[in-house]
Amino acid sequence: MSSRIQLSGVGQTFWVRGDEDKKLREFVALDGVDLDIAAGEFVTLVGPSGCGKSTILDLVAGLAKPSAGTLTIDGAPITGPGLDRSVVFQQYTLLPWRTAQANIELALEAKGGLTRRERAERASTYLDLVGLSEFANRYPHELSGGMKQRIAIARSLSYEPEVLLMDEPFGALDAQTRERLQEELLAIWERTGTTVVFITHDIDEAVFLGQRVAVMSARPGRIREVIAVDLDREGAGETDLRGTRQFAECRHQIWSLLREQQRPTLAQVGQEVHRVA
Repeated sequence: MSSRIQLSGVGQTFWVRGDEDKKLREFVALDGVDLDIAAGEFVTLVGPSGCGKSTILDLVAGLAKPSAGTLTIDGAPITGPGLDRSVVFQQYTLLPWRTAQANIELALEAKGGLTRRERAERASTYLDLVGLSEFANRYPHELSGGMKQRIAIARSLSYEPEVLLMDEPFGALDAQTRERLQEELLAIWERTGTTVVFITHDIDEAVFLGQRVAVMSARPGRIREVIAVDLDREGAGETDLRGTRQFAECRHQIWSLLREQQRPTLAQVGQEVHRVA
């Protein structure tokens, strides 16, 4: 079973110290964020740097509490981390002294309730899911960056969370490896039916992966628009979806929304001219 996620009027404020006077100032990261993610849906979030994408992920993960609004999973308030949710970061966070298999088993040890043999069998299943069965006994330093990230994904899926939260997990990979892992992630999502929330700064990645793309505004972060991605994934066959007209149109729509936020208003231009004069 996967879960439905709801954010209603979510705000997040931090207190930060000024660089010059060292006084504490209010920093509004998020303001009035509303987002409804259906059970089993794959949603991607894009937005300008510093708009609060990762902050939203932290809140859904239960790693932080909002300053305002509510976050729920299947109607129950999110009050902290839980085994119903799993997080994959850009860094691989694999233990260097454990093999690929043992790194996956680590998550199952934390969950408990399984014998050593059951943990080994479950880890093997998920290694096979990400296509790395033959590398079960390799240590992280013996794996490529793409392999490490696949191990991290397998570990996150191994205890069968209802929600998978991903914070730019492919950001440090080369373009070819990144595209291959995007395709593998979609295949895993289709097989498991897990609810996925995926943060990225890459528009192409957001369109390729997401059933819907939530476009955020510049700080304070808000959901500016949620765009449905209408791609014929089942009928594509050997066709690269990234080269289709539908993909290009969706990409352009998101690009236009983000570009609008980079254009200074006439008032801002006038203020800058006044300062220079």
